[in-house]
Amino acid sequence: MSSTPRIELRKLTKIFRSGGADLPILTHVDLQIAAGESVAILGPSGSGKSTLLALVAGLDRPTSGEILIDGQSIQALSESELALLRRHKIGFVFQSFQLLPNMTALENVQLPLELITDAQPRDRAAELLDLVGLADRAHHYPTQLSGGEQQRVALARAFAPRPAILLADEPTGNLDRRTGGTVLELIASLRQRFGTTLVLVTHDSAAAQLTDRRLALEDSHLVPATSQTDGLLAPS
Repeated sequence: MSSTPRIELRKLTKIFRSGGADLPILTHVDLQIAAGESVAILGPSGSGKSTLLALVAGLDRPTSGEILIDGQSIQALSESELALLRRHKIGFVFQSFQLLPNMTALENVQLPLELITDAQPRDRAAELLDLVGLADRAHHYPTQLSGGEQQRVALARAFAPRPAILLADEPTGNLDRRTGGTVLELIASLRQRFGTTLVLVTHDSAAAQLTDRRLALEDSHLVPATSQTDGLLAPS
């Protein structure tokens, strides 16, 4: 097994300008995540969790510091190279599902497979929908699905290309606790099935319990999560 971290952050810093002043979002964040590991990043809304994911995915640029994916620094990559990196290595799950409304569940899952020129995108998409328990909803549009069903479609879509990394941004934030629990169990099951590295950002300490390691963003710094951290987090 390679000793190279799947994700590595070195002195990662992100500063926004607000009202003429510097607003630090992330300050000198160091982190290594091994291939196949699952890590939860805890913190309340506005703590910088989503910014951290956007930086890892190359959707935003840091003020300073370095991000490496499988040992490759992504800072010097062009936008087209970053798009290819995301297409082949990184899956996303969002709080708001972000399904394409004019496509059926099957077509939503099929789309990323077509982008990577999978040999049998329709069959693969159908297989993934079956894995998340939605084989009978394949030809329904997002508006015909419940929130939990939409998130399961989003999971199938994210895992369809077998990404090395899954970035999950508050995936249960729009769901009730029972439905959210089902979604979290599916994330854990699919991650183990495909050997995917998971970075889960959440304000729900119960969701974080399903990961191998828990960290927290506090005052722009990444620190080990504690019971005190959990007490500051509202249940979702």
